[in-house]
Amino acid sequence: MNIYVGNLDFKVNEEDLQKLFEDYGTVSSAKIIVDKFSGRSKGYGFIEMDNDSEANEAIKDLNGSVMENREIVVNEAKPRRTRY
Repeated sequence: MNIYVGNLDFKVNEEDLQKLFEDYGTVSSAKIIVDKFSGRSKGYGFIEMDNDSEANEAIKDLNGSVMENREIVVNEAKPRRTRY
């Protein structure tokens, strides 16, 4: 399952994000989205977890929790919309 994680502090890196979710199960990948020009975090990222029950538990527990003094948003990522 692909999980969206938003409202991240700009200091949070992919390793921090992965460690947070590893308490719930195996993390396939962790990605922080960065601005392509400045290289600075955009404040959100994505986690991939293969086990849906572990992913759902992580979403339930972590949505609204505090990480680096910010209340994070955690939910199942929606498929990307195509632009016309």
